[in-house]
Amino acid sequence: MEDNIIKYERVRKGDDADSLYDQVFPNLTVGQIVKGKVIRKLANGVIVDIGLKSEAFLSYDEFNNADEVREGDEVSVLLEQLENADGVPVISKRKADTKIAWAIFEEKMNSAEPISAKVLRKVKGGLIVELLSQEAFLPGSQIDVKPVFNFDALIGQTIDVRIISLNIAKQNIVVSRRAIIEEQLAQARQRVFSTIKVGDVVSATVTNIADFGVFVDIDGVDALLHISDLSWNKVFHPKELVNIGDKISVKVLTVDYENYRITVGRKQLEKHPWEDIEQKYPIGSKVKGKVTAIAEYGAFVELQKNVEGLIHVSEMSWTKTIHHPSQILKVGDEVQAVVLSIDRDNRRISLGLKQALPDPWSVIDEHYQIGQKVECVVIALKNFGAFVEVAPGIEGLIRNSDLSWTKRVRHPREVLKKNQKIEAIILEIDKENRQLLLGYKQTKEDPFYRLSSEFKVGDEISARIIERARLGIVVSLPYGIEGYVPRSQLVHKYDQKELKADEPLPYQVGNTINLKVTYIDFDLRKVGLSEKALFIESQKEERTKRKSPRKVADDSAQLAEEAEVSEKEPPKFTFSDHIADAELLLEENLIKKSKRKKKKEK
Repeated sequence: MEDNIIKYERVRKGDDADSLYDQVFPNLTVGQIVKGKVIRKLANGVIVDIGLKSEAFLSYDEFNNADEVREGDEVSVLLEQLENADGVPVISKRKADTKIAWAIFEEKMNSAEPISAKVLRKVKGGLIVELLSQEAFLPGSQIDVKPVFNFDALIGQTIDVRIISLNIAKQNIVVSRRAIIEEQLAQARQRVFSTIKVGDVVSATVTNIADFGVFVDIDGVDALLHISDLSWNKVFHPKELVNIGDKISVKVLTVDYENYRITVGRKQLEKHPWEDIEQKYPIGSKVKGKVTAIAEYGAFVELQKNVEGLIHVSEMSWTKTIHHPSQILKVGDEVQAVVLSIDRDNRRISLGLKQALPDPWSVIDEHYQIGQKVECVVIALKNFGAFVEVAPGIEGLIRNSDLSWTKRVRHPREVLKKNQKIEAIILEIDKENRQLLLGYKQTKEDPFYRLSSEFKVGDEISARIIERARLGIVVSLPYGIEGYVPRSQLVHKYDQKELKADEPLPYQVGNTINLKVTYIDFDLRKVGLSEKALFIESQKEERTKRKSPRKVADDSAQLAEEAEVSEKEPPKFTFSDHIADAELLLEENLIKKSKRKKKKEK
């Protein structure tokens, strides 16, 4: 204002009036953007000098941040009126900012230059960003070249965008960040692909990790590091070796200049561990290693860095059946094994764990002979017999038939228990098939021979009835032996109907019966028994007492002939034949049904 007063005095003294007036009061027009200076701060706004005869008032609402306004600050304002009713100019900073901003927006859009924007908030379909105090819309599809799922992570960030749509009438601005990124990628591709070649060793940054490999960034260009090229050693997942953000050195394996694709490898920077592998680990040599992984089919053992071998589950024990390697091994175990084979092309080494130990079956005949009594432990009970451990690595089988001399054993649990310590006799050694058969009953005296030594054919023996079968009775003989008396060798019949009313049943379980030994078969382990033979002898004695000598002689001859026939043709039944009673009964029923059917048909 002081400068304007000096100029006014010069006009009053007669200087060039027109030029001096223009200098004192600039030629400003409504709608023009002018520069002004903040000369004083008030409670509700500031006083701005724009060079007119009166200062203008500007509310704090015109500023984005009123606290930052200082006296002496220069501001751009839009002149809305030269003076109002009070003779004061009317100005607006916000309208000036908008007009300036839209001019810049139009220039930026035409020149495709980027502009900085601050992300304000998330809306449906994208983000709202601020450009020069103006809000613009950034669609979700224009945020990045890759899909972005977390919009909230960008809120508050300042990013570079490009204006792709501008509607002044509707005050609508649409921007794109993707366009800038695509341009940067294109420039990076051009720069990288113009210099990179197969065999180059470059620095890269891990940007993403997948199950099949790792994506790395090489000067702004993505490249693929496949899981198979991470390490010479077996890798189950890339996360075992790298993390996002790691800076690693890689070797360029392939370059596709047309599709802009690069594949790189990391293990190629190290010496191939399989060079001279046959010389390092000759077949048959013993090696040491650490178990690194367990699978259903075997265990992987690290022999040296990036060299692993496999111990198949079948090569883990000479004698035990291993269903899973975890039965005897775990990750981290130090083991000694033997090299069985080497497949250099497929990078496979087969190892044997059991081969590092002596095969107990190779010297089995030096420690065990047929007929030898051994101590063993019952380790498993099956339907057909019991498995026992004779020594570490040596197992044998006791069949059901070799568990008891007198009992018909249907399951070994009837005689033995798991983990029970017993003695057994070696019956058979099959070195080739690695089988050992043992007998449990053979450790005890055979009661059949003891019985046969005390009783001979023709002797009378007392037995207790323990079971009534349809075709005979089962009796208990001395020393736990069971005998079977066929119905044809009994004097009486079972059925109560065939007896007299006051006659008791002669064959009740628990009763004692006298029998005659008719034969002893050592091979079949059978004893022939007959009640009828005793009855015939008693009848013979009775007749002898009551009849004439001639009649007695005839009867004696007849009874002797019957007894001789009975002894010559002993019963074909044994003590186990009663098991077939049900089958015989079923067969008889079927025959009866067939006869009835034929009778009806006739």
